[in-house]
Amino acid sequence: MTTANGAPASQLCFGTMQFGGKADIVASQSMYADCRAAGINFFDTAYVYTDGQSETMLGRFVQSERDDVLIATKAAYNKPATKANVLASFEESRARMNVDTVDLMYLHRFDPETPLDESFGALAELREDGLIRYIGISNFAAWQVMKAAQVARGLGVTVDVLQPMYSLVKRQAEVELFPACADQGIAVVPYSPLGGGLLTGKYAGDDAAGRLIDDARYKARYDVPWMHEVAAALPAIAAENGTDAATLAVAWVMKNPHVTAPIISARSSEQLAPSLAAMSFEMSDDLYDRLTALTQAPAPATDRLEEA
Repeated sequence: MTTANGAPASQLCFGTMQFGGKADIVASQSMYADCRAAGINFFDTAYVYTDGQSETMLGRFVQSERDDVLIATKAAYNKPATKANVLASFEESRARMNVDTVDLMYLHRFDPETPLDESFGALAELREDGLIRYIGISNFAAWQVMKAAQVARGLGVTVDVLQPMYSLVKRQAEVELFPACADQGIAVVPYSPLGGGLLTGKYAGDDAAGRLIDDARYKARYDVPWMHEVAAALPAIAAENGTDAATLAVAWVMKNPHVTAPIISARSSEQLAPSLAAMSFEMSDDLYDRLTALTQAPAPATDRLEEA
């Protein structure tokens, strides 16, 4: 992927889910500036983020350098992925951001009630009209990725990007998603490399606070004892290597050859800094293997554990 002016997408993408939520306009602009100073030109948002404030703020920040950045957004998660809804949410997203085109448009989730031909019909139309440059899918299972790729080909377009969850404590994508994307030439742009914040180490204390405690969905996603054991081990390993636990976690995802650009995020410049540091952190093969060994590798797709 490239920006409109031909520059390749940066090795990290910044996710703007917090813009207009836990990050006000000042904090959001500061993080945007930090990303640009670090060389990030790839920014991710979505129709549903912070009731549209995320898209509005991102659009405001990019106005003076629109062709220098790659903007991704996602169709309305809270509506069926019908052609009408995909087109309508795209137009609203484009209006919020005050841009003529969106570089990358995702289906935010797989909608079992709407035929993919219809959803991709909208994306194909947007691409044919020059309103989007790349087509993406998010939170799809491997069989859904392959189905989407087939449907896209039938419409004369391609699936260009998959956005799955992936981190040291969420490695399911390695089983079928990564091989499927490699086979189909689909870039992988994973979210939550910090495991929802678990891998920063901030949940180790008794007085810990954050969404893994306050948000029932995130608590269920990461409330597994071995995951917390991994998180507890990271700070000491990071200290041995003169860095931060969050830096290690992001750098580990970056080192996977299947990964194009992990999506990092934060609520403030201070919180963002360790993730940005992953861009310059040199992770050795030995350190990568050491971190990998901390976690439970997912079973192979055939469940033939003797082949793992």
